Amino acid sequence: MSKKLRIGALASGGGTNLQAIIDRCADGSLDAEIAIVISNNPDAGALKRAEKAGIAVRCIDHRGYNSRESFDQAVVDVLREAGVELVALAGFMRLITPVFLDAFEGRVINIHPALLPAFPGLHVQRKAIEYGAKFSGCTVHFVDNGVDTGPIIIQAVVPILDDDTEESLAARILEQEHRIYPRAIQLFAEGRLKVVDRRVIIDPPLEQPMAALANPPVEPAA
Repeated sequence: MSKKLRIGALASGGGTNLQAIIDRCADGSLDAEIAIVISNNPDAGALKRAEKAGIAVRCIDHRGYNSRESFDQAVVDVLREAGVELVALAGFMRLITPVFLDAFEGRVINIHPALLPAFPGLHVQRKAIEYGAKFSGCTVHFVDNGVDTGPIIIQAVVPILDDDTEESLAARILEQEHRIYPRAIQLFAEGRLKVVDRRVIIDPPLEQPMAALANPPVEPAA
């Protein structure tokens, strides 16, 4: 039996993306195991999801540290103790420092509910609607020292409908997050992700989609 990739997941909230990863590990479509789930929020639903799945959990409350760096070092120590090979940020509401990134160089990934590089940061569905964008979506990317600026691994596109609200758009995007985050982790587990300058190259390559999307449609409805 091949060795499974050991994941450390960091989450601050409800943990639906964490649940998607748990489910894919359980059904065998993701060749990985979650070694530990860490949260800075003692009330995070993600901790309850992990405990239900029999996964080790730790709460490291950032309020007990006098700097971001000291907090990050505490998290790094726990991840190393658990033998983590890849860190997956799953709704982790903390900016991480070079202390963290140096410890897991090239091994920290994040999911963002927009089509980066458009709309980094917070409240991105609201911004997309207010801006009049016709498409939104989600992005899995490697984490670097910027805010949502790291090399892009995989994206999913979601059309923005005329009657969309921030909540309805967020719900449709979340469905796609649950699909692409485990897929990105599987590609990492297979050793197929190579970063060349700012581009993530999948080697060997996957079949590339050739169809273009337009919203509203270019062709009139039949």
